[in-house]
Amino acid sequence: MDKLHCKAVDKLFKAVLSLETIDECYAFFEDACTVKEILDISQRLEVASLLKKGMNYAAISQKTGASTATISRVNKSVSYGTDGYKTVLERIESED
Repeated sequence: MDKLHCKAVDKLFKAVLSLETIDECYAFFEDACTVKEILDISQRLEVASLLKKGMNYAAISQKTGASTATISRVNKSVSYGTDGYKTVLERIESED
């Protein structure tokens, strides 16, 4: 995505990588994003996790409240994306 790759986004990602605790993450994201944006991203991550576990769309929708359109969009990224979800899910699930 050439539109995405730029110095401003690099700086954002470096800022995220500099966060060291959950509390620092809450502080940064509450300043940088709306509550809805944070909840939407966290919902997508949960949807990706449930898709990875083989759960069907109806069950995921019921469990997360995500629309089938959102689930479909996440599924497309999980199946054909750049493995971003795969990378973070493997890392956070190995910590649990």
